[in-house]
Amino acid sequence: MTATISGAGGQAGPGGPVPGRGEGSTPTVHGTPSANGHTVPLLDAAATTRCRRRVHLDHDPSAASAPRALPDPALEQRRADVREHRARVAETVAGGQAAAWRAVPEGLPAAERARLTGELVAGGAGVIGGAVLPVDPAGRRGSAELLVRVPGGGYVPVIVVRHRITDPGAGAATTLLTSPFPQLAVVDEERKVRSQPRDLLRLAHLTRMLQTVGWAPAAEVEGADRGGVVGLDADVVVWHDLRAGHWPGDRSTLEEYDERFADRAAVALAAATGAEPLAEPSRVLECRRCPWWPTCEARLTAERDVSLVVRGDTAVALREVGVRTVDALADLDPLAEPPVPLPGTPFPDVVALARGWRRGLAVARRVERVPVYRADVEVDVDMESFGESGAYLWGAALSYPGGAREGDEPEGYRAFATWEPVPTPDEGRSFAEFWTWLSGVRAAAERTGRTFAAYCYNEQAENRWLLSSATRFAGMPGVPPVEEVREFIAADWWVDLFAVVNEWFLCAQGKGLKKIAPVAGFRWRDPEAGGENSMRWYRDAVGMDGAPPDPAQRERLLGYNTDDVLATQALREWMTSRAIDEVPLASEL
Repeated sequence: MTATISGAGGQAGPGGPVPGRGEGSTPTVHGTPSANGHTVPLLDAAATTRCRRRVHLDHDPSAASAPRALPDPALEQRRADVREHRARVAETVAGGQAAAWRAVPEGLPAAERARLTGELVAGGAGVIGGAVLPVDPAGRRGSAELLVRVPGGGYVPVIVVRHRITDPGAGAATTLLTSPFPQLAVVDEERKVRSQPRDLLRLAHLTRMLQTVGWAPAAEVEGADRGGVVGLDADVVVWHDLRAGHWPGDRSTLEEYDERFADRAAVALAAATGAEPLAEPSRVLECRRCPWWPTCEARLTAERDVSLVVRGDTAVALREVGVRTVDALADLDPLAEPPVPLPGTPFPDVVALARGWRRGLAVARRVERVPVYRADVEVDVDMESFGESGAYLWGAALSYPGGAREGDEPEGYRAFATWEPVPTPDEGRSFAEFWTWLSGVRAAAERTGRTFAAYCYNEQAENRWLLSSATRFAGMPGVPPVEEVREFIAADWWVDLFAVVNEWFLCAQGKGLKKIAPVAGFRWRDPEAGGENSMRWYRDAVGMDGAPPDPAQRERLLGYNTDDVLATQALREWMTSRAIDEVPLASEL
């Protein structure tokens, strides 16, 4: 069985409901000739989960010189990680299906690889690795990590991804990785499907390509219109029925895909041929990582577009009733009925955000005094991880607002790190040292009758790696039991300052630490400080690309982590000082 997918249909507004993760490309009109004489733009599955305006810009020749963001420094790392993951999966499947396994060589032109894939299909290979499908007349292009033959003839796709596709539970249809055939799937009593819409849409994309070229099973064949996914754990194949109605309106994945693909294909064709654009810019969640954001931001700012304050479907709904600009939103009566339903944020807050944006304010207070838990002994914590591979650094800054005492640990920053490439058992050693130190500071405070608190910014990442580290390195000296970590996370003195900001401030320019801490007067020493850049620095720091480890990049990472923990300290002190009076109250806006 598959999980129910939430969200609106693919044509609901400029952004669509399921932001994609693909990277930008040079605008192109390359494609396949169509019956009407136009060149059909080539689209891969990622187009169905991307913002519609991004699809436009990707295919608009006139956008070739438009400003774009600098390349994502972590992109190459993610690609390398995916390649390694897929290679390991292919090796496992090949070992389990030695007689059936055939692979298409890498490094050849796509057309040649598609031809070789066709030869293997014609020969009835049981499992085809690295398959490339022929571009179809609709402009679809794509490849599958595996094509598996089903009884009765025909092939279904299996894709290999580097994210989690199941959660603890029951109900997923799975097979062993070494037996990746849909007819062998059984209901798994230990796993339930984790919703990953982009995986389902890619399977649908490949299924339509297989049907077009005549390689798919007949509709009545067992396993037809099914697709498999191998996730980060690479222990099973999770099978999805692409005919099942798990999307809004009881649409099947294939129906949802067909609607989205037709829409994106129309957007791309209009862009490629210079026709009236079918997608205009609007700020959505995807904008944060989109290479076209500088182009869209400039236009949205010039037009003072309402999506700069309220994004996504809410912005679309407001435009439909004539509220097209931030100024128009700011001029509304906050005590009146909202012009459209506003999920999440109360209407007075939305109007206040618009008024704050108009005045150039980053934040406004909801209350006179911001309630922040303070203690005699305080520790600010920040963790650095390398993708899904592991947490290589736990940084902590110790301070004594209640005054230091004889025998106390010295104030200041300390780092608990491993410089062996993660994952590594040495990660457990650094985590154990961090936990032992933190527990000692807390115990000393309790022993001397003082209060204690530890702080982070957006606890989701820290909590995840606290629990993961305790689980993965259980039994190592100094590693706490998982239950002890759970008690720490649940305690009142483990304080998420992001939650404080989210509850007590209106933020017109974002709620990230690097947006909020500068309001408190804090500045990072490294102008390139950021999570994505730290991925590149880490590669150099541990010598992941074959070069010797770079000590300078290790120091850079330590400086970056130091500033992150000092930023949370500065933010907390600012929120509980008289300086907070300089921040306007939302009610004053």
